[in-house]
Amino acid sequence: MPSYSIGQAAEMLAVSPETVRRWADGGHLTMDRGGSGNRVIDGVSLAGFATERAEGLHPVSGEILTSVRNSFAGIVTAVTADDVVAQVEIQSGPHRLVSLISRESVDELGLEVGVLATARVKSTNVHIDRPRPRS
Repeated sequence: MPSYSIGQAAEMLAVSPETVRRWADGGHLTMDRGGSGNRVIDGVSLAGFATERAEGLHPVSGEILTSVRNSFAGIVTAVTADDVVAQVEIQSGPHRLVSLISRESVDELGLEVGVLATARVKSTNVHIDRPRPRS
């Protein structure tokens, strides 16, 4: 079973190591002592906690019917447009999303820097990477 240091867990959850310690001390994360005596967080516990913590962060409005499950609510940080196409950047928490859409869509949606928007991602190709396990 994989386990993670407090620092690794903090980086994955985009919080400080002290916040992870408080969550563990409060019983929200399962923490044990690793082989070197350092505190480590159980991977299954971390995965469950990350999922619970993310619930409701980027809800799909009840006014929108969609089959897309990957929604990133955020703020528009850049729009670069010519006569036909535009590049729109959205910052959603720690995630930066960049999309190429029509200039017409940018105008119709009123997309400009500082506007709240949601990027929805649906793809037939999703690549998953992971670091090699340490020996």
